[in-house]
Amino acid sequence: MNNAGLQRRAPLEKFTDADWRELMSTNVDSVYYVSKAVAPHMIARGRGKIINIGSVQCELARPGIAPYAASKGAVKNLTKGMCADWARYGLQINALAPGYFADAADQSADGRLRCSTSGCAKRTPAGRWGKLEDLHGAVVFLASSASDFVNGQTLYVDGGIVAVV
Repeated sequence: MNNAGLQRRAPLEKFTDADWRELMSTNVDSVYYVSKAVAPHMIARGRGKIINIGSVQCELARPGIAPYAASKGAVKNLTKGMCADWARYGLQINALAPGYFADAADQSADGRLRCSTSGCAKRTPAGRWGKLEDLHGAVVFLASSASDFVNGQTLYVDGGIVAVV
């Protein structure tokens, strides 16, 4: 599973070249290099699963995150390219694209989300932000034999946001 990710927020005209390079290196280059390192071992045994972590931002753009959206779009298309090259060897390469998920910065000291229910509802049709547990089933599916004929796909775990935007 390729799960490295970095976010830098700034209007595109103020985004620095150094931030661009760091973001692309973390979000795209890492997927390429790690996958390229493990693929020969998977090819030799005739099977393997690679799960790349994308984002709903591979489909959506918001002000101040154009480079991030570009990097996650690259992950989505790199996933397709890996499928095109490696499926014939028995590898399944897919991406998981989480939507808006709460992290420690979004929680109050008692563990509750800082956003109101109505605020979360504006971001996603499910009416809430995602929780880490919401990703478990999707990861198990993509890593298991249940997904053996699923290849080059991006699975959105986003509470429906991509469907309605």
